[in-house]
Amino acid sequence: MKVVILAGGLGTRLQEETVARPKPMVEIGGRPILWHIMHIYAAHGFREFVVALGYKAEVVRSYFLHYHHLGRDFSINLADGATTMHGRPTEDWLVHLVYTGMETQTGGRIRRLREWLGNEPFLMTYGDGVADVDVGALVRFHHQHGKLATVTAVRPPARFGGLALNDGRVERFEEKPQIGEGWINGGFFVLQPQVLDYISGDDVLWERGPLETLAAMDQLQAYRHEGFWQPMDTVRDRSLLESMWQSGNAPWKVWA
Repeated sequence: MKVVILAGGLGTRLQEETVARPKPMVEIGGRPILWHIMHIYAAHGFREFVVALGYKAEVVRSYFLHYHHLGRDFSINLADGATTMHGRPTEDWLVHLVYTGMETQTGGRIRRLREWLGNEPFLMTYGDGVADVDVGALVRFHHQHGKLATVTAVRPPARFGGLALNDGRVERFEEKPQIGEGWINGGFFVLQPQVLDYISGDDVLWERGPLETLAAMDQLQAYRHEGFWQPMDTVRDRSLLESMWQSGNAPWKVWA
């Protein structure tokens, strides 16, 4: 199955980081968050990616165009430009980089990928969030339920620390726990090709018309993920993810 990653948005709430690069190229641990997301899928055996580009597409293209050389040692003969690579090979991924427009909305970006996806089910997520989702279990769940679409439902991180109170006494303090109730769209979709028929044009938000229509048709199933999930919407979010990575305790690092 191919993995679609939406990587074309402006990232307006992360402007400090996205003036010179698109949001999926903002780095965690010296690597773009896009690289982290791709590794999550690759760890479960999904290694073919279709990346929907828009804002500053050239930054993403340049990164992958030079990835083979920048990720390894190499020797270069300046007389003729011939290069010899050294060390272990880099990731064995097939990456399709597709420009889907500057102003195109999320649904429109998916629709523009129709010719790249063929008539097969595919995975889809956003280029700004990480999780320890068991993607293999997610795909099995999708096939078992036979719906046109499966969304990973997650519990959003709380914005503030939590207090466990007993008669006014604080028994426990938790820094930013997952909230105890409520579910939101965490991305990490599994989709049948027919969902593209519910996207009429570039101005369609995937999260509005198409998902609402599929839900009304009883064709949208939720895979509940109780584990780690964290978007990178703000500079504070990026700092949190960076601190997790630097501490060696990054829950989304499900690869060796």
